[in-house]
Amino acid sequence: MDKSEQRIHAVLGDDNERTPKNARRYLAHLKKHLSFPLRVTGIEDFPWEEPCVLGGWDRNEYEEMKKTNPSYTDKFDLIDILDSESDDLIAKIRRVSDGQTFQMEFSWLRCVDKRSPDYVTLNDYSVWHVIY
Repeated sequence: MDKSEQRIHAVLGDDNERTPKNARRYLAHLKKHLSFPLRVTGIEDFPWEEPCVLGGWDRNEYEEMKKTNPSYTDKFDLIDILDSESDDLIAKIRRVSDGQTFQMEFSWLRCVDKRSPDYVTLNDYSVWHVIY
């Protein structure tokens, strides 16, 4: 096991499959170990942005849509993490540039400060969500 897998195992034990139940178990760990508010950004383009990033949308239309939608290029303050019915948690975030709040899938976010212990905690969650 690599270090990330060891930390995930420490949170979930042998029952580490990606399920709604385990997402709720992970939620308790995250709320206990993260510092709020936490500065975050997108790991990669958010699903609504793919047509522009991959091609197909007009650049001006994309810039206009970014005014009312969260973008992976934005910086946010993570203000809360919420439970959901799915196997991913919901992040409540506030965009730094204009104060707009959004809710989105938690696994799409990463900590801006790579030296922070919060960076490792968020990264481990994303690894769990993608691999398990």
